[in-house]
Amino acid sequence: MKKKKGLSVLTPYLYIAPISLILLTFVAGSLIIAICFSFTKYNIITPAQFNGLYNYQKLFRDSKLHLSIINTLKIAVIMVPLEVTFSTLFAILIRSRKDTLLGKLSKAAIFIPVLSSSAVVGTVWKAILNGGNPTVKTIFGIFGIDPTMLLGSSKAAIVTVAVLMVWKGMGYYMIITLSSLMSISDSYYEAARVDGANAWHLLTRITLPLLKPTIIMNTFLSSISAMQVFDMVYTMTGGGPSMSTTTLSMYAYQLTFKNAKSGYAMAVSNVLMVMILIIVLFQQRFLKRDASEI
Repeated sequence: MKKKKGLSVLTPYLYIAPISLILLTFVAGSLIIAICFSFTKYNIITPAQFNGLYNYQKLFRDSKLHLSIINTLKIAVIMVPLEVTFSTLFAILIRSRKDTLLGKLSKAAIFIPVLSSSAVVGTVWKAILNGGNPTVKTIFGIFGIDPTMLLGSSKAAIVTVAVLMVWKGMGYYMIITLSSLMSISDSYYEAARVDGANAWHLLTRITLPLLKPTIIMNTFLSSISAMQVFDMVYTMTGGGPSMSTTTLSMYAYQLTFKNAKSGYAMAVSNVLMVMILIIVLFQQRFLKRDASEI
């Protein structure tokens, strides 16, 4: 009996053992390596040489790093509100038309970009905006915009990249929001309609308050995603023009593979890790506070 009881206790841990080993090896292991090598002068080819806190002291006087942090925060400021707002809006609209053909087609159309590779999406949009296509020029010309300057201007490039990343990623957050909407009982809406509530009251007094935990979660997930932007920036602008779209991830990549400064690149990556860790801690705090209020 004791052996059976012991096996029943161990069984759940045996199920999660494979993925736990993978996480420990590739996630925790990579983190430890990055921290250790950030204290060295290392270029991948030659053996690492310990240089103490030099890399971290260099962070404070590196103007390119400061610009990369600003660019990353700019992308987050544009991406996060737009992704959360539009994903919530489309989820509400699709739920109201969930049984119609239009609702089903809209859900699929918005989610399809999420399934596409970021590198491929970036390459396609770069070809569209810089290809000199007459149709594209005509469409943008209606609004007085030269499409070739959307990625060629240092001021417009970062906005263009951020907006396209919103277009690609909002379908993911829409599905999360839609699943939360489906869990809201129709009895709430029926009771409110009996009391004379209109569509605006249903939205502001029932839907949005009950969606608050999901909106908070989407906000922080979108923030983490914005901090890690690399693929689309790399394929669309390469970090240019004039480093106007160089993010922290891209700067670390350039340091490693173009400047042969892998040790310093790992120190830069640790800065990004700390920023993401701060976001995760805030997420947990807000979700716990929201749960306690409920």
